[in-house]
Amino acid sequence: MSEALPLFLFGLIFVLILIGYPVAFTLGGLSIFIGVLVFDIDFFYLLSLRISGTMSNFVLIAVPLFVYMGIMLEKSGLAESLLETMALLFGKFRGGLAISVVVVGAMLAASTGIVGATVITMGLISLPTMLKRGYSPEIATGTIASAGTLGQIIPPSVVLVLLGSVLNVSVGDLFTAAIIPGFTLVALYVLYIIIYSKIKPENAPCMPEEEIKKFREKGMVGRIIKAFLLPFILILSVLGSIFAGIASPTEAAGVGALGATLLTVLQGKFTKEVHRNVMRETTYLTCMVFIILIGATAFSLVFRGLGGDRYLIGLIQSASLTPEYFLFIVLLAVFIAGFFIDFIEIIFIFVPVVAPLFTALGIDLIWVGILLALNLQTSFLTPPFGFSLFYLKGVAPESVKTTSIYKGVIPFVIMQVLFMGLVIVYPEIVSYLPELLKK
Repeated sequence: MSEALPLFLFGLIFVLILIGYPVAFTLGGLSIFIGVLVFDIDFFYLLSLRISGTMSNFVLIAVPLFVYMGIMLEKSGLAESLLETMALLFGKFRGGLAISVVVVGAMLAASTGIVGATVITMGLISLPTMLKRGYSPEIATGTIASAGTLGQIIPPSVVLVLLGSVLNVSVGDLFTAAIIPGFTLVALYVLYIIIYSKIKPENAPCMPEEEIKKFREKGMVGRIIKAFLLPFILILSVLGSIFAGIASPTEAAGVGALGATLLTVLQGKFTKEVHRNVMRETTYLTCMVFIILIGATAFSLVFRGLGGDRYLIGLIQSASLTPEYFLFIVLLAVFIAGFFIDFIEIIFIFVPVVAPLFTALGIDLIWVGILLALNLQTSFLTPPFGFSLFYLKGVAPESVKTTSIYKGVIPFVIMQVLFMGLVIVYPEIVSYLPELLKK
C-alpha cells in the first residue's frame, strides 16, 4: 500500500478537483496533510525551500508580463482594425471572412498569447458580421473559437512559458520549436475553410461587391499599412529579439508589455481607467496561476518524496512499455483530462509527475513540450468545459445555440488531433527550426 500511496494521492486530488474543490487549495492542502503525516513537521522546512526556489525562477516573471501585454492589446482596438481590414481583403473569396478570422487569430496569438482575450474580441467583432453575411452558425463559431486558441501554441505563449518551467527546458527553445507547428495548424484551418466553402458555398458566402469596392476606393493602402504595421512591429520586437539571441523570453516579455502600452497610446485608447483595469486583470490572472503553482510545488514534493516517480518507472518497466506507448498513454490522459479541467491545472498536476519519466526514457523534452501544448490547445475546444466555448457563448447572440458551437468546433478538434499524430510520426516538424538556427 505504501508504494501505491503517491498514486492514491494523485487520484484523490483529481477526483476532488472534478467534484469542484478549488484546485490550488486541493493540491496544496491535501499534499501538506499527507506530507506532515509521512515526513513529520520537518516537511514544512523542505516545502518552504522548494516554494522559494520555484518563485524565484526568473523565467516565470514572463507570465505576468505576457498577460499584461495581451490584455493591453485587447484594449488598444488593434484587433478590431485587423479584422475589418482582413475581412475586406479576403471578402471577394467564398469563406474569405472566415479565412480572415483565422489569419487575425494567428497574428493576435503572435502578439498576445492570451486565448480568452482573443476569442472574446473576435466573437464580439466578427461573429455578428459573419452571421449577417449568411455564414452558418457552425462554421462561424468553430472558426472563431479555434482561431482564438492559436495563442496556446504560437509564441509568445503563456502555456509554453509554464511548460518550460515545469519541464525544466529553455522557453526560448520551446518558442522556436513551436513556430512551424503553430503556423502549419493555421494553414490547415485555412485549407479546411476553403474546402468547406467549395462543398457548401451557401454557408460561407462572399462579401457584397459594393462594400469591397468602397474599401478599395477609400484609402485601402493606408488602412492596410496601419492595421498590419503596428502589430508586426510588436511581433518582431518580441519574437525577433528572442530568436536573434538579443533577449531572453522574460526580457522580451518586458519589451512586449511596453510595446503594447505604447500601441494603445498611439491608438488613442490609453486612459487611467484602461490602465487600472489592465493592471487589475493582470494581477488577478497572475495570482491565480501562481497560487496553483505553489499548490503544485507541494504536490510535486510529496509525490516524489513518497517515491511516486520511481514507482511509475517500475510499473512502466514491468509492463514492458516502450517510450512511444508511454507517450501515447500520457497524451491520451491529457486529452481526456482536457474535457474536464483547465490547462493550468493539467500542466501543474500531470506534467511534474511524467516529466522525470520522459527523462528516464530518453525522450526529447522539447518535442514532448510541443506535443503537450498542441494537446492542451484542444482542451479549450472540447465540450463540456472548453473555455473557448464558454467565452464565445458569453458574447454570442442569443440566436446562436450551444449545440451549434459544439458542432462547429468538432472538425477543428479532429484537425488538431490528426496534426498531433503527424508531429509524433515526424518529430522533424518540431526539431527542424531549432537545429537550423543553431548552425
